[in-house]
Amino acid sequence: MMADQAPPLEATPLLNEVSLLPHMVSGDSIQQVILVQVNPGETFTITTEDGHIQCIRGPAHVPMMSPNGSMPPIFVPPGYVSQVVEENGVRRVVVVPHSGEFHPSMHPPPPLPPHMPHYMHHPHALLPPPPHPVFPAVPSTGELPPQFMHQHPPPHVFQEQEPRSHGRTNFIQRDERSLKTQEHLKKRLKDRQSSGHTNNKLNSPPSSPHKVANSSNATIPNGNGKGQQGAVGALKQKQIGKTKGSPEAEMGESDTEPRKCDTHLSIGKPVVSDVQARSAVLSWNLPVSSQNGESHSHSPAAFTFEVAISNSGKNGKFKSVYVGEELTITLPDLRPATDYHARVSATSSSIKETISELVSFTTESCEPDCPAAPKLINRTKNSLSLQWKSSNDNGSKITNFLLEWDEGKNGPFKECYYGHLKQYKLTRLTPSTRYSLRLAAKNDIGMSGFSETVTFGTARVVPPAPAPPVLLEAGVTWMALGWSPPAGGALDDSLTYSLDMEEEGSGYGFQPQYNGDELSCTLRNLRRNTSYKFRLFAYNSEGKSSPSEVVEHSTKPDRPGAPSKPVVKGKIHPHSVRVTWEPPKDNGGSDISKYFLEISEASVGGKWEPIYSGAQREHVCDHLRPGTSYRLRVSCASKGGESQASDVTTVTTAAVPPEPCPAPALVGKAKPKEITLQWGPPAVDGGSDITEYLLEMASSEQDERRVVYQGPAAEFGVTNLLPGRTYCFWLRAGNRVGFGPHSEKAELCTAPGPPEQCCKPLITCKSATCAVVSWESPACNGAEITEYRLDWGQVEGSMHVIYTGPCQSYEVKGLTPATTYYCRVQAVNVAGVGLFGDMGVVTMPPSVPAAVTVLHLLEEDQMEISPPFSTCLAIQWEEPCCHGAEITGYNIEYGEKQLVTVGRNTTHVLKNLLPDTLYRIRVQAINSFGVGPFSHSMKAKTKPLPPDPPHLECVVFSYQSLKLKWGEGPSRALIPNPTQFNLQMEDRFGRFVTVYNGPCHTYKVQRLSESTTYRFRIQAYNNAGEGAFSEVCAFTTTKSPPAHLKAPKAIQLEENTFEITWEPLQPMKGDSIVYILQLAAGREFDQVYKGPEPWFRLLATQTNCEYRVRICAGRQCHDLPGCPELYGPYSPSTVFCCQRREPGPTAALAGTELAQSGKRLREERAIAIALLCGFALVAILFAVVIQYFVIK
Repeated sequence: MMADQAPPLEATPLLNEVSLLPHMVSGDSIQQVILVQVNPGETFTITTEDGHIQCIRGPAHVPMMSPNGSMPPIFVPPGYVSQVVEENGVRRVVVVPHSGEFHPSMHPPPPLPPHMPHYMHHPHALLPPPPHPVFPAVPSTGELPPQFMHQHPPPHVFQEQEPRSHGRTNFIQRDERSLKTQEHLKKRLKDRQSSGHTNNKLNSPPSSPHKVANSSNATIPNGNGKGQQGAVGALKQKQIGKTKGSPEAEMGESDTEPRKCDTHLSIGKPVVSDVQARSAVLSWNLPVSSQNGESHSHSPAAFTFEVAISNSGKNGKFKSVYVGEELTITLPDLRPATDYHARVSATSSSIKETISELVSFTTESCEPDCPAAPKLINRTKNSLSLQWKSSNDNGSKITNFLLEWDEGKNGPFKECYYGHLKQYKLTRLTPSTRYSLRLAAKNDIGMSGFSETVTFGTARVVPPAPAPPVLLEAGVTWMALGWSPPAGGALDDSLTYSLDMEEEGSGYGFQPQYNGDELSCTLRNLRRNTSYKFRLFAYNSEGKSSPSEVVEHSTKPDRPGAPSKPVVKGKIHPHSVRVTWEPPKDNGGSDISKYFLEISEASVGGKWEPIYSGAQREHVCDHLRPGTSYRLRVSCASKGGESQASDVTTVTTAAVPPEPCPAPALVGKAKPKEITLQWGPPAVDGGSDITEYLLEMASSEQDERRVVYQGPAAEFGVTNLLPGRTYCFWLRAGNRVGFGPHSEKAELCTAPGPPEQCCKPLITCKSATCAVVSWESPACNGAEITEYRLDWGQVEGSMHVIYTGPCQSYEVKGLTPATTYYCRVQAVNVAGVGLFGDMGVVTMPPSVPAAVTVLHLLEEDQMEISPPFSTCLAIQWEEPCCHGAEITGYNIEYGEKQLVTVGRNTTHVLKNLLPDTLYRIRVQAINSFGVGPFSHSMKAKTKPLPPDPPHLECVVFSYQSLKLKWGEGPSRALIPNPTQFNLQMEDRFGRFVTVYNGPCHTYKVQRLSESTTYRFRIQAYNNAGEGAFSEVCAFTTTKSPPAHLKAPKAIQLEENTFEITWEPLQPMKGDSIVYILQLAAGREFDQVYKGPEPWFRLLATQTNCEYRVRICAGRQCHDLPGCPELYGPYSPSTVFCCQRREPGPTAALAGTELAQSGKRLREERAIAIALLCGFALVAILFAVVIQYFVIK
């Protein structure tokens, strides 16, 4: 239907797709089938046989059956008219607006009205599709009627293309071949229509891009043309749901079940833009769903789109190229100048798939495809004939071909042919040369790419004479020869080679030995040390070359045979032997140039060592060992190599006395009187085993030697020697021939012994505390004395070493006067420690006393009578050693070298000292010999004087407390303070008791009575002691203000009169009480009453105004000058409002309000008690739970 007509009728849900059976379209049937095309967005309503109303929403094609072949009555909406149009034998009913124009070739037929009582929807529409497609007769105008085959899309209507940018005309005017093909196709379509065949099958569009336009000759741009609705579009049918038992429903169960949902989904025709030669842009809109006549839009994420294209016609095979959620894609890899058909299908999870109409477009033309490489059809020595085939022209005819070559130089390509022919002959070429070629095609649009590069070679010539073969390697019976290709020949020429050989003196001339394409060969089974002549030929397809120059090469000679066994010539000496031998029987074809004589000891594992090399056949083997067996063998060498060794000859030299032995060596450590010697056999035993050894000894080299041992052993211990002495030893070895010479001299020393016992030391006293001890050196027993040890002590049995060293005297210092000491000396050398000498005794003379070692300060608790430590220091010390004379007194030095002499007492009190002063004190003892040394210095400090009492004052007065302050300092002890304070207060009995003791400078005395005088005193003390008390200070507490009152009560007596009452207070210690009442109508309070009465009658001036009142009590102090008043805090505010009231008894109203206030008070108390009980119960339960589950 047309796009500008009125909205469609109310639609019901569609049924599944339906297909038309073949006999329904056949022209031979008595009944006539009428096709109703429903456009997108329109609804077609029919009445089924069972009386149900079925609505079909477009796009759809509905087949209707007419029993008598007449057109059914069409009921159209108001403002529309129906017209019957017959085109090419097909009648169509078109619904158009009353005033609009109708063009059969431009607009689709309208839907049928909702009521068609005489025409039924064909019951076979719900059956499965037929196995083979059947099409109606095709009109001659090129418009194809619709088909109803489920598996085949409708035929494509090809439209004219827009003019190309490069000046091309429309496809209809392109070339004569396309026009003839199109005329032939039209004729075939007319013949099929006139003959009335029912089984004609539409062919797919031809491969040429020229297509026939619509009969109306309307040109439509690519991808944007609607086409004719009667012949274009996907023929999918939707069927309205039916009730059970209807014929249509029963037939439809074999195909697909009716959809239960009444939602209809439609997608618009896609749009093609930006069409290029190998790509195009395809876009489409989101599908629109309708439910009960209402359209709904969806988000892109709710659908999955699939794009399929075909280049073999509308009925051809479609290929899926994209699946996704985008609304615009680019179709790549398209073929140029090719007709394509595209469709879009949308899929959702809840709605059945829908397919759009087909859109057709033709890709642009472009340059041709790359042609195939040219082929060689003939070649000569100077020419190459080439031929090639045309490639795909991609919509524009190929006009020329470009052939390029490298001129046989493997360089850049150059043009050798440009034209429209498909073959070419290259002439004036070089024989046996390879040329590389490539081909490109050109049309009106541009030049294609080049084909693959191919290489062809011209015919070859006979190769030139090769170089003579060279000898790579030669053996005794073989030779390896090599050669190179002929110079000047083609590099790619396939050559074979023939090698001829002539043996010297054979008389047979040159004989072929090798024929092949290798550049080397090995000739075998030749004679040794023989000369051969060679020449070489080269072959190719054109013939045989001239022979190379003749060269001569020889094989190598063979190895000679082994010489005869060497024999001894003459007498065998201890160190030499003469041997001779005969030449080999086979010299290997060449003279013997050298002989090699080798020798080896006959012992197992002896290595062969060459001892002679020369042309002589006799040699003297010298430098041999006597009595040793040797093996001899000989070999020879010639040009052919070295022969094998001859048989072995064994020779034993004569024996001699052994050579000198090594000097005997010391075994272990030498002892003072014994030495153990050990020796080994001589390096050369003279060819006979060693049978015995002879050991000789002497005190020196000039003394007479004496034999101390003779025997076969290799070790002997010499005894009865002196310690620390040097002895000389010689050794001789003997065999069956006799004794050999003496060995080298071995000088060995016996071990030294410990020194002898020292003599009694000599002691000389230098002073009362110093003595010099000296001694003589004893015999060292063969080892030098290294040190002496001096034992010293006051008790003979308990001494210790006080000196160790090489000196023979020692000065002992720090001795105690008038004391007896014992000493002895011991000598030490490397051999050990000697015995101690005799004991020496000395007694030191008396002297002054020793220094006092213990000096300390006495504390207060260590003295019976404690002196004032601010001016006194008590010291004590221990009596030192008197050094042989009794101590008579002590000197005490303190301060600035002040000296005090006391008797034999060991305690003393220094008096008249300065307080808080540091002193250095030391003590020395006195006897008849003089004054002893001072003791170590001791530092002691006198204590400071006790502090004075501070000034006491009261800084804060209150009726219950007094805050006292004394001195200067913090109110709290923030840092350690050495000064403490003792604050005392007088009680009612007149005694002072301590109320505070500490380092703070303030203290607040609490729980006092009002208007009462209290007496205080203070004392300061520190490490020096307690100071004096201050004077007694008296301070009086103030009077207390009245107590805090409760909120006043307001009782309305009259309309503007209120009585304010409050709880009265008792007089305080004879002082009367006054009250102040304040009233506030806004934010500020104003005083309205002051007096002793506990009530006040207030007159309100404003009606319906909120007032607040509060009360405070004041104390009139009559005993103070001026009778000042002390006021307590204000009570909470009471709020009341002045309202109009009905006349009535005021007393009853006041009683009612009092009763209500009392009742409220009782209720509040009950609620408070209940809450308190509840909280207590919850606390008990929590305690039980924690006790049971957590603790246990």
